[in-house]
Amino acid sequence: MTHPQQVGAPPVPPTTPAPVPAPAPRRAAFAEGVDRLRAAATTEPGRLRVIGAVLAVLVVAFGAVTAWQMTDRSNAADDVLHSSQPLSASAADIYRSLADANTAASSGFLTGGQEPAATTRRYEQDIRTAASGLVTAAAGTEAGSPAADTIARLNKLLPLYKGLIERARANNRQGFPVGGAYLRAANDVMQQQMLPAAQDLYTKENQRLRSDYADATPYPWFAIVLGVLALAALGWAQRRHYLRTNRVLNRGLVAATAAATIVLLWLLAGHSVARADLDSSYAHGVRSLTVLHDARIASLNARGNENLTLVSRGAETRKLPGGKVEDAYDYAFQQDMKTLSATLAEAGSLADDRAGRQPVTAATGNMKVWRQRHAQARAADDDGDYQAALDKIIGSKADQPTGECFDSVDANLAKALDHEESEFEQAAGGGRGAMTGLPLGAAVLAVLGAAGAVLGIGRRLSEYR
Repeated sequence: MTHPQQVGAPPVPPTTPAPVPAPAPRRAAFAEGVDRLRAAATTEPGRLRVIGAVLAVLVVAFGAVTAWQMTDRSNAADDVLHSSQPLSASAADIYRSLADANTAASSGFLTGGQEPAATTRRYEQDIRTAASGLVTAAAGTEAGSPAADTIARLNKLLPLYKGLIERARANNRQGFPVGGAYLRAANDVMQQQMLPAAQDLYTKENQRLRSDYADATPYPWFAIVLGVLALAALGWAQRRHYLRTNRVLNRGLVAATAAATIVLLWLLAGHSVARADLDSSYAHGVRSLTVLHDARIASLNARGNENLTLVSRGAETRKLPGGKVEDAYDYAFQQDMKTLSATLAEAGSLADDRAGRQPVTAATGNMKVWRQRHAQARAADDDGDYQAALDKIIGSKADQPTGECFDSVDANLAKALDHEESEFEQAAGGGRGAMTGLPLGAAVLAVLGAAGAVLGIGRRLSEYR
């Protein structure tokens, strides 16, 4: 029975419900995943799943990084063999062809109005070779690059040079002295614009070649470190398996270890062989080729300046300290011969077999005779016997001309270049071949190794079901 509230008693306050606690903020999915992983790792099946996942990731990462790094090195080695070195040789050939065309033009001019057919053919062949080399170089060069700009400049200068030579020939046939002025103008275009541009192109292609070597030869340390880590993890997992089960082998883990070991050994051996061959191709191929190209260029420049000494007949001079005046072209000839002598000495020291040394030795002997005959020609010219000097430069074989020496130097250098080119191709090809199949093989073996690790751990997990 409910009793009524007494009169005069204070009112009873209404009851207030207790506050409801706010829901806890939801944690990030990553944090929740870590908690679940930590909880799973407190049991042996959970720990085995974590171990299997880590082993699979390590082995796959090792294979992927190996494939990636060796693909880059293999591509760089392929560029060395099939792109940058051939383009470097093509650039050197462009320079040689231009310099030889200039030499042939001056030689033909010295013979008078009736230029020998052989000299004309040589000049025209050199011009065609240079033009063809520029087309090849343009095809292998990126548009807008500095090398492409150099090639475009040479393509513009070549018709200008040819036009000056034709004017020189036309005036020379008619006996007009202005023909010599046109020839000197053509020579100035060649010496001051075309050959420096060709030299610049050669330098750029050599830089590209060195860059490709730098990309092809470094050891793939990232892949090697990952391989060592993967093998260490696999070894630890097998030791753990042995200590917990007293079983010596887990077939899946053994297969994964074998696959990772094969990849690591293949990586170390294949890259070491490739690096050794590529280093050999540079030391005994590229360096020798560079020096021999320099020697051939010096020889061509010397021959051109020797001819122009007689063409100008003292029209171009330079002052020496003390006020003495000398012929500018003869001075340039002497400088070119010093360069030729130095480069031949270096080429001889770089040659590593008899086939490489023999033509360099022969060219050195030809150069010495050339200097002697040139001195005789200069003595005759200084005595006022221009015809005797001319015969000593471009005369018949009975006159023992310097042209005979120049041709012998050029032929021997060409022979040495062919030999060193063959040496380079053999060594660089061996380096490229040592990496063949390694990227794909590493990827396949890594997938098989990861599968072996997962199966091996799965076999162990089946014991808990």
